Amino acid sequence: MPASYAYLGPEGTFTEVALRTLPETATRELIPYVSVQSALDAVRTGEAEAAFVPIENSVEGGITTTLDELVAGAPLMIYREVLLSITFALLVRPGTKLSDIKTVSAHPAAQPQVRNWLKKHLPDAHWESAASNADAARLVQEGQYDAAFAGEFAAARYGLEALETQIHDAENAQTRFVLVGRPARPAAPTGADKTSVVLWQRDDHPGGLRDLLGEFATRGINLMLLQSRPTGAGIGNYCFCVDAEGHISDRRVAEALMGLKRICLQVRYLGSYPRADMQPGDVQPPRPGTSDDEFVSAADWVARCQDGRF
Repeated sequence: MPASYAYLGPEGTFTEVALRTLPETATRELIPYVSVQSALDAVRTGEAEAAFVPIENSVEGGITTTLDELVAGAPLMIYREVLLSITFALLVRPGTKLSDIKTVSAHPAAQPQVRNWLKKHLPDAHWESAASNADAARLVQEGQYDAAFAGEFAAARYGLEALETQIHDAENAQTRFVLVGRPARPAAPTGADKTSVVLWQRDDHPGGLRDLLGEFATRGINLMLLQSRPTGAGIGNYCFCVDAEGHISDRRVAEALMGLKRICLQVRYLGSYPRADMQPGDVQPPRPGTSDDEFVSAADWVARCQDGRF
């Protein structure tokens, strides 16, 4: 039996479309799950080899459900990422007119991406959140709601019509998806990589976040995501989800992680993996003083000083 990948279902989600861009899915059984949590739990329990879930969109930032699931529970690791351009269609049962629509549904992450369109064209419609955009389409098919914002490709799957297409408030909107598995050795660096971690401060003090960011800044490491998430330990208690340029095998990244491990209460490593938005030849060289060769040279100089060979 082929190994399986779990994904946020049901069939017809943007997640499924993005997942099928991975070549290895030709040899995997793709199993839809009703939520991000259940897809990731399938990996933790061994029901699935990996899970494919949304983690960030270019309009609202991090997908909090996914971030929170990666922060808590048994550790998981990100192995791949995929970027997918997102535009919505308004799916309805055949014969429905715009004036008939009183209720609309979609995944919560969709609402900020269609808010202005909704205000202009359906100002009195009541919004109801669904587990996914495809699940919203299913609920429309069953008659629970009048319309759903989903991919146009989902219409045929659920016997619906696309009343409007190319709906988006922001041009070139994208969603980032990640392939998540159980912890293992990271893949070899490609030269265009990203490292993800979660950081917990040891205590709350002035400049605490600056101290964390300083471990990256002094080594010339650019950050692509910084999002705080509540720890559940009370108001004002947060951890920080970070995406940083580079691979854990890069000396500057490894030293930054060592520095963070020293000053943080806890560091959770979420993986080093190829960037989806850049090829190795497109990456800017490290800032002067932060290349691997310069780290090796500096370490050699310290060793020579310790030996009296300076």
